Amino acid sequence: MKFELGRCLLQEQLTAHGMSVEELARALRYKPERIADYIGSIRIMPLKVAISIADTIGCQAQDLYELIAEQSGSEGTDRAE
Repeated sequence: MKFELGRCLLQEQLTAHGMSVEELARALRYKPERIADYIGSIRIMPLKVAISIADTIGCQAQDLYELIAEQSGSEGTDRAE
């Protein structure tokens, strides 16, 4: 099954695990602005960064974004003209 990334859930995960943006940034040696860019969906987390963030927070990398399943099948074939 193919997925698209939805909204970034990093802020929710930070809140749930009692961690601030600044604490996460310090732990990973990232600038807080970079973390804020992920939260605001200005930047998409590369997989290695998502794994590092998830490990630091205590969640799974899949928990950092809404995952939207794409519909398979006849996409684009039922167009009315």
